[in-house]
Amino acid sequence: MAVPFRKTSKTRKRMRRTHYKINANVTTKCPKCGADVKPHRVCKECGTYKGEEVISQEKATE
Repeated sequence: MAVPFRKTSKTRKRMRRTHYKINANVTTKCPKCGADVKPHRVCKECGTYKGEEVISQEKATE
């Protein structure tokens, strides 16, 4: 099994890990009610997805 010839420096190790970042949550506006919604998800406020009612408001209130 191969063994590293030299120790990996702190700088090189940290440069390799610079891409491990937390991204901000992406949200879009619901076209029907204007609430913030994650992309490709059903709106929790009005229950629509791509202009069609997926969840009726009567079921959501129960």
